[in-house]
Amino acid sequence: MSIFERYLTLWVFLCIVVGVVLGQAIPAPFHWLGGLEVARVNIPVGLLIWVMIIPMLLRIDFSALHEVRKHWRGIGVTLFINWAVKPFSMALLGWLFIRHLFAPYLPAEQLDSYIAGLVLLAAAPCTAMVFVWSRLVNGEPLFTLSQVALNDTIMVFAFAPLVALLLGLSAIIVPWDTLLVSVVLYIVLPVLLAQVWRKLLLVRGEEVLQRTLAALGPISISALLLTLVLLFAFQGKAIVEQPLVILMLAVPITIQVYFTSGFAYWLNRRFGEAHCVAGPSALIGASNFFELAVAAAISLFGFESGAALATVVGVLIEVPVMLSVVYIVKRSQLWYERS
Repeated sequence: MSIFERYLTLWVFLCIVVGVVLGQAIPAPFHWLGGLEVARVNIPVGLLIWVMIIPMLLRIDFSALHEVRKHWRGIGVTLFINWAVKPFSMALLGWLFIRHLFAPYLPAEQLDSYIAGLVLLAAAPCTAMVFVWSRLVNGEPLFTLSQVALNDTIMVFAFAPLVALLLGLSAIIVPWDTLLVSVVLYIVLPVLLAQVWRKLLLVRGEEVLQRTLAALGPISISALLLTLVLLFAFQGKAIVEQPLVILMLAVPITIQVYFTSGFAYWLNRRFGEAHCVAGPSALIGASNFFELAVAAAISLFGFESGAALATVVGVLIEVPVMLSVVYIVKRSQLWYERS
């Protein structure tokens, strides 16, 4: 794990501070940047999102999809968690905590937006950081690669309908045109560009691909951090006035991670899957493609929305919470393998 990945939570926290301070001290430049939009898609953020996402998608080898049959039980469990459990359980947790338990302490006009952000976060299975988590638990590399490739393929077709369904159930108006534009901009086109680039690099050899990935890693994370500075520059006023909002949004996200990872881990054990598959299966089931969630939230609801803030909170707690899941998976290996 690189220094950027290891201390991602610290960098995110610093971005919160820098963004809030800059947004309060010099608001004019950020309002100007926020106005650079085409079809409700912010151009500067769109470019930064591409810099984030394309290097991560460059790691995906879609030819690995044929490996699915070797680990069909683990694949089945992860798909069930990612697409049939996690989005719906997050919608339920959002309804419980945001709509009811925490509602008196949150801005009433942002409740729907907060729930929408949580749904966007849960509807996008993780792509890049999964390789880090899998390596930390000594996971089966081919399983991780084939699972991520399969998830990305499904996400191209399922993300927009699933989000629309869940936002509809939450009585939130779905801007279909913007949602479809977001899917094309932040899934379809980056996947195509990344795969073309990957093939061109592989023509020159595997070492060239690996050197390129190593060089792009810090650039990708830096783009994420710069995006967060912009986000928090717009969110600064709400954060200064209600700092507990971030803590309250973190509660359902944290519960979701432990619930989905634990459920996936138990199901793999129940169906007799090896620990080297169950570990990454649990981690893939719990983590989120937060880059896509942030991009979609900005496109759908805007910089200053509760949805954008909710997805950013997901970034804030992703690393420490997932590292704790890694620790639990590794420490429980003897229990898992006990007949």
